[in-house]
Amino acid sequence: MRRKPFLLGLFLLFLFVLPAVAQDAPLFTEDFPPEEFAARREKVYDAIGPGAVAVMQGEATPRGYVKFRQTNEFYYLSGIEVPHSYLVLNGGSRTATLYLEHRKEGRERSEGKMLSVEDADLVRELSGIDRVSAVEDLSADLGGMLRRNSSSVIYTLFQPAEGFAESRDLGIRRVTDRLSDPWDGRPSREAHFIGLLSTRFPGFEITDLSPVIDELRLIKSPLEMEIIRKATNLSSLAIMEAMRSVEPGVVEREVDALAKFIYYRHGAQGDAYYSLVASGPNAPFPHYHQGARTMQDGELLLMDYAPDVGYYMSDITRMMPVNGRFSAEQRQLYGFYVRAYRAILDRIRPGVTANEIKKEAAAAMRETLAQWTFNKANHRAAAEQFVESYERGANSPGSGRLGHGVGMATHDVGTFDGPLREGMVFTIEPALRVPEENIYIRMEDLIIIHKDHAEIVSDFLPMEIDDIEALMIEEGILQKYPEIIQHSSAN
Repeated sequence: MRRKPFLLGLFLLFLFVLPAVAQDAPLFTEDFPPEEFAARREKVYDAIGPGAVAVMQGEATPRGYVKFRQTNEFYYLSGIEVPHSYLVLNGGSRTATLYLEHRKEGRERSEGKMLSVEDADLVRELSGIDRVSAVEDLSADLGGMLRRNSSSVIYTLFQPAEGFAESRDLGIRRVTDRLSDPWDGRPSREAHFIGLLSTRFPGFEITDLSPVIDELRLIKSPLEMEIIRKATNLSSLAIMEAMRSVEPGVVEREVDALAKFIYYRHGAQGDAYYSLVASGPNAPFPHYHQGARTMQDGELLLMDYAPDVGYYMSDITRMMPVNGRFSAEQRQLYGFYVRAYRAILDRIRPGVTANEIKKEAAAAMRETLAQWTFNKANHRAAAEQFVESYERGANSPGSGRLGHGVGMATHDVGTFDGPLREGMVFTIEPALRVPEENIYIRMEDLIIIHKDHAEIVSDFLPMEIDDIEALMIEEGILQKYPEIIQHSSAN
């Protein structure tokens, strides 16, 4: 009677108590060669000109026992993943200087090797950065530029740098929430850095570097596309596993857990954003992420979740019936949505604007709506409202996007106005609502624009009713590995 608990305890002892064997870990990213970062820096030199320097502040040490993750902007130009680093790009000499802290021997004995200024030769060899110096030398170097009149303008980030699972919109919200707190009120880290530069070096003109990097990040390189494909494939595989595992009685957080297993098992370094696993009445909240609800028979589940793979994200969404079968009314409403959604996907291509695609798609939606059957009058009204809303967007002069960009951030930066160009990466995610029944239907796919076509990277992920129902018949991870600890009431 006691044997199983004993064996479980022994397994946990081996898993958590016995010392781990040290393993080699790369000191510089293996996702990109140094030449890719150098090419990005060359474009910054071109943008800022010979009379300016760009100064960037890397991420600080994180709170708690959390793995360090560099900011997107700093990583984009350097590939360096060390806390409290600084990068200076000199537009005159077209050289890059990296400023690192001194070695912390005690921390290295505890956590492993970390690059420091004492590794200057190694850092140059690994990263291709021209010069490596100590953090305390940054002030003297900037002062020297002023004395020599070699630079009169400093470019630095004005927008909040993007951190772990963070797009700029959330970065701005984080800053404004803190500013609104009367017992806090601290400015952003970027604003504080700008203040220090202005106070210590009033002879420099301080200019925003954010738009320069934003426009560079808009067009992805072939290597960037490849990593985004991997993030998209992992997101799609996780949603497919959810389709196998979901059934009445499953808790939303269990679906989050199985997705995390797939992500980390295949090399993801974290979440692109918190998991949006929203069943039944939770689905209409676009960013619901509590994960606390038990799914009920007859409901629909929305799953919107993707990993962070090597600093690059995806953003994929699908709907599924909790019991594995769409009801007659669900088939009608969801089936119409799929046809309307496909009308958009099938018309995305390079060389045309978002508004042109929207007008073509809206016309096709109108034709589908005229032929579609709905048992419920309010479902037809919801479908009509969906088409009318899309038509208004197609005819709005300020509507220059089909969805939102994706790259180093889930809601990526860069201007999408004008015709779609090779290297653009984005998603579409139109939503259909039946407010009186609290029904919300939304899907999302990732698109890469190539020279002569649009690649729907997530197109293998089922969206048709028959395909979803066929997949949901298969046994899932949650059924193969039920809960080890059963929750029960007190004796």
